[in-house]
Amino acid sequence: MVSPEFSLSQFSPMAKPRNRSFWCLSDSFLYCGGVFLAILLVCSFWSFFTPTLNFSSAITDPSSAVSCKESGFGVNLKSDPKGLTFYDDPELSYSIEKPVKNWDEKRKQWLNHHPSFAAGASERIVVVTGSQPKPCKNPIGDHLLLRSFKNKVDYCRIHGYDIFYNSLLLHPKMGSYWAKLPVVKAAMLTHPEAEWIWWVDSDALFTDMEFKLPLQRYKNHNLVVHGWPELIYDKKSWTSLNAGVFLIRNCQWSMDLIETWSNMGPISKDYKKWGEIQRSTFKDKLFPESDDQTALIYLLYKHKEKYYDHIYLEGEFYFEGYWVEIFGRYENTTEMYLAIERGTAELRRRHAEKVSEQYGAFREEYLKSAGNGKGSWRRPLITHFTGCQPCNGDHNKMYDGESCWNGMVKALNFADNQVLRKYGFIHPDLLDSSIVSEVPFDYPADEGPW
Repeated sequence: MVSPEFSLSQFSPMAKPRNRSFWCLSDSFLYCGGVFLAILLVCSFWSFFTPTLNFSSAITDPSSAVSCKESGFGVNLKSDPKGLTFYDDPELSYSIEKPVKNWDEKRKQWLNHHPSFAAGASERIVVVTGSQPKPCKNPIGDHLLLRSFKNKVDYCRIHGYDIFYNSLLLHPKMGSYWAKLPVVKAAMLTHPEAEWIWWVDSDALFTDMEFKLPLQRYKNHNLVVHGWPELIYDKKSWTSLNAGVFLIRNCQWSMDLIETWSNMGPISKDYKKWGEIQRSTFKDKLFPESDDQTALIYLLYKHKEKYYDHIYLEGEFYFEGYWVEIFGRYENTTEMYLAIERGTAELRRRHAEKVSEQYGAFREEYLKSAGNGKGSWRRPLITHFTGCQPCNGDHNKMYDGESCWNGMVKALNFADNQVLRKYGFIHPDLLDSSIVSEVPFDYPADEGPW
């Protein structure tokens, strides 16, 4: 029952009218309220049908954001806790002449301080390469080195590896082939998050951009090089392995090896003597100076019980392959791969570069008959232009310079085609880097520009 006061004031024709301005204000409030409710209703329906819309993302407080570690999307690059690590030790030295001790414990401690890096650390690789500090004497040397670096960057981007390019001598005496060891040691200290450091010479080119190293195969070893035991122990050859490409575990054993290895080089007071010892042990060695490759072979030969079980001599695929026996086969290899793709729609499918590894793994099923090594039509992981000296041009007299430079251009374009296809183009001529052709949608279902 409505009270008499309420009834009289609002509905009785005898009631005194209210002030006019009060009624206008009341109407305004009612109108605004209605509009506000309408907006709320529209927004609620909008958010229901478009749930991904997020107006608050633009004003999110960065301090409240989920960390990389918590999100599960990767490592936390913005966190370096205050707890002391080996980096705070004033005695730490990156110099090749000052040994590092207790490295396994120090690296483990660093990972404990940076837990987001611990996950996946066992398969984390840093590729290290470099060149001389001065411009090349060979007129096309700097161009070849630039493309060689691009080749390595492409490979690392596809597989998610970090890469460090060095163009300085980190020790004034350790030049030429010895220059790699100071860089590798420094990289180990600089990248405690990485389990492996992968040294690749500047004249070594990745020519299978999909292939991924079988790290599980090396789980009980600390150094991987391309080599053959029978050539070390039976033939005693200085070419029984190639030290221009090697994978070394980031551990104390490797630190000790680098110390011993380096002390057979120019920093040793017995450098000349080591050259004489190497040449008397390995009769096919061509020059008198002690070099890094023969030094490593000497350690394996003379101290087999200490080193052999820790060094994996990879001979099952082209961990690095001699260019002379490879570069003439690129066109045939290309055609064999295209033949596989013509019959396999999954391999022809266009895809993002980030998922290239999946297609590389899928392709393996069709490469069982390809073989490995010399005579194989499988893409070599690395083609190594040993003896070409692309920077100074002082190539081995066994072959002329044009064959070296043309071979490198072919290898670079062969590798580049594997990358360019994902961007919609290819080099139709492996000897002409300046020309590219657009790739048809279902290439190579129909004949391509080869």
